[in-house]
Amino acid sequence: MAESLVLDATKRSESGKSAARQIRREGNIPAVLYGHGRDPELLTISGMQFEKAVASVSGMRIIKVKVGSKTSRALIQEVQRHPTRAQVLHVDFLEVHKGERITVKPPIRLVGSPEGVRNQGGVLDQILRELEIRVLPKDLPDRIEVDVTDLMVGHSIHVRDVEVPDAEILIDLDATICTVVPPRVEAEPVAEELAEEVEEAGEPELIRKAKEEEGGEAEDAGTQGEG
Repeated sequence: MAESLVLDATKRSESGKSAARQIRREGNIPAVLYGHGRDPELLTISGMQFEKAVASVSGMRIIKVKVGSKTSRALIQEVQRHPTRAQVLHVDFLEVHKGERITVKPPIRLVGSPEGVRNQGGVLDQILRELEIRVLPKDLPDRIEVDVTDLMVGHSIHVRDVEVPDAEILIDLDATICTVVPPRVEAEPVAEELAEEVEEAGEPELIRKAKEEEGGEAEDAGTQGEG
């Protein structure tokens, strides 16, 4: 986990939507630094510098946030992005201390190609994409890797099957992380084709019957027969 990254920040006094929009127009990002035992601190960070910092590391990220002469170790707790553009709208930093456990949700990364996919035609379905844990900053994993190589069709990997050293898992141990489901059989097109064949075979008879019984109103009767 990279901790050598230093992100420069400046304090800001104004908050609210209009102030945030002005910050973004200048190519910067509104942010907040908070943590146990301290008041939230409103900050402004460089958009370009932040994007480079995020691109250089993966998974959980603890970096150094420098405000004037003071430097704090902080976890990038949340990044809010525009729903249709890649623009970062806001960043939350959680200040961390060496002896203080933090609650985080590292991403789960599936490693390997399952046996059930390679040789049985199954489909790998990932249900959990992050795992909530409580851990000391020094033991914080970038990500949690789960080996799925031996996973067969109908088999699953649960939270209880995963080991996270020196961390307390905070979610249900019986929760399913991933499973290999049987191949999907697309039977609907076949059923639709059979229905069309039956409909085509029966339509002339319905029309003839309609002509005989209702004196030529074949179109209406045929429509009712098809329904």
